[in-house]
Amino acid sequence: MQNLQKLVEEAWEERHLLEFKEYFEAIQTVIMKLDNGELRVAEPVGDRWHVNDWIKKAVILYFPIREMQEIDNKPFVYHDKMKLKTNYKELGVRVVPGASARYGAYLAKGVIMMPSYVNIGAYVGEGTMVDTWATVGSCAQIGKHVHLSGGVGIGGVLEPVQAAPVIIEDNVFVGSRVIVVEGVHVESEAVLGANVVLTASTKIIDVSGAEPIEYKGRVPARSVVIPGTYTKKFPAGEYQVPCALIIGKRKDSTDKKTSLNDALRDHNVAV
Repeated sequence: MQNLQKLVEEAWEERHLLEFKEYFEAIQTVIMKLDNGELRVAEPVGDRWHVNDWIKKAVILYFPIREMQEIDNKPFVYHDKMKLKTNYKELGVRVVPGASARYGAYLAKGVIMMPSYVNIGAYVGEGTMVDTWATVGSCAQIGKHVHLSGGVGIGGVLEPVQAAPVIIEDNVFVGSRVIVVEGVHVESEAVLGANVVLTASTKIIDVSGAEPIEYKGRVPARSVVIPGTYTKKFPAGEYQVPCALIIGKRKDSTDKKTSLNDALRDHNVAV
């Protein structure tokens, strides 16, 4: 791995090196290892997440060494530089017609893809459901037994290379039409209600106690989150600005699979 990293870093600084076999093959090897889960763009190290920015560099460098080609996937035909994953049966992944994932994205055993899309560099953990029209962007990290509901948009990030990807930890429920972008980190067992939008600058306000507690870029574990607004003063007057509200925690007494769908109802909020 150290040699791979060295070659990627050198090619990143001197792009003409991609013309040489050693560097060309190093980039291809990194993408292969991303595809089979041997490498990850970001990974948990103790109680924190570490971003391997050199792997993101390899993903970016993979584009210029690929040539445009026609991909015949009857009845569909594509024209792209990136090939699609094809070994779903071997992986134990269920893929409904209309779904696609790029080569270089990792899908663990038991993943279900309804008509949806997973981009290169992404990691999707065991038993996760990627529901209809959901998208998982480049390098996003999705944990085990997550449910990405219909129309969810998980943002991708390649540049700047030091930027953290979106991280969704294990057992998170993401409601319909939720958007999570710009490296937001959703901790384990959280529940995001329909239409929540989380960016790096979105205020995430815990209103479940006597005083509000504000977060940015992180949803604490087991939080139940709904869309909200707060009043902000502008030169033209006061207006409502979107935010996200933490209205409570998932109940310990509820079975995980059940509570993923019922947690919002427990707080009298529609999923």
